[in-house]
Amino acid sequence: MLPEVTAIRYVTPLREGGSLPGIVEADDLGTYVMKFTGAGQGRKTLVAEVLCGELARRLGLRVPDLVRIWLDPVIGRSEPDEEVQELLKSSGGLNLGMDFLPGALGFDPLAYEVGPEEAGRIVWFDALVGNVDRSWRNPNMLVWHGDLWLIDHGATLIFHHNWPAAGKAAERPYDASDHALAPFAPDVAAAAEQLAPLVTPGLLAECAAQIPDEWLADEPGFASPDEVRAAYTEALAPRAATLHERITLGEPSKDRPSQAPGWLTGKDEAK
Repeated sequence: MLPEVTAIRYVTPLREGGSLPGIVEADDLGTYVMKFTGAGQGRKTLVAEVLCGELARRLGLRVPDLVRIWLDPVIGRSEPDEEVQELLKSSGGLNLGMDFLPGALGFDPLAYEVGPEEAGRIVWFDALVGNVDRSWRNPNMLVWHGDLWLIDHGATLIFHHNWPAAGKAAERPYDASDHALAPFAPDVAAAAEQLAPLVTPGLLAECAAQIPDEWLADEPGFASPDEVRAAYTEALAPRAATLHERITLGEPSKDRPSQAPGWLTGKDEAK
């Protein structure tokens, strides 16, 4: 189970993307980027963060440590922003925290060189989980102490928004032409040879076990949180074996609008 802490001070919001994460201090003296159950995307975004973050870690990719973080909405009483106040009020209880990386810089392909092997591993992983939000428009990577770190996996596992069609996820292609690391000639074949054998049902079950029951309870079509966990494993395990055959790398389509879903970009709210 993920470590558990309690938020003791809300520091500041991070106004990026469709959600409104915030920096908080916790009772373990740590500082975390907190993602809230009351945000527009709901608990499935947090489920994706946990499953993908823990899977990436076990595959040797760098991701900030995750914690279960308890929130008492009272800590937001002094927050002047009404939107933040409402978010805190609607997120009482269990939320998700990601270790804050002080001094980290946003990934810039003109300033940071990535080798084909590392680029291939990240592209392969993103294809496995169907990440639609690591493009040149929004890389969702940080450079910290000279290393590349992956963040923000809420826009993955899109199949869990439509469980009846989840069985088709294994065969779904992945167009990496707009991926932030496409210019670095990612060696996807080498990544597949190295990583695909590691993505076993056992490993996926181990990662899914880290998802709190609270975020899986009452999922339509499932009798228990463990049934939902098993469904994630069943959707992802068969995808890994031949995934590299369905990854395409072409010319980036910089004139095309983002392919990310509206709930992520905020476009749904504008309608």
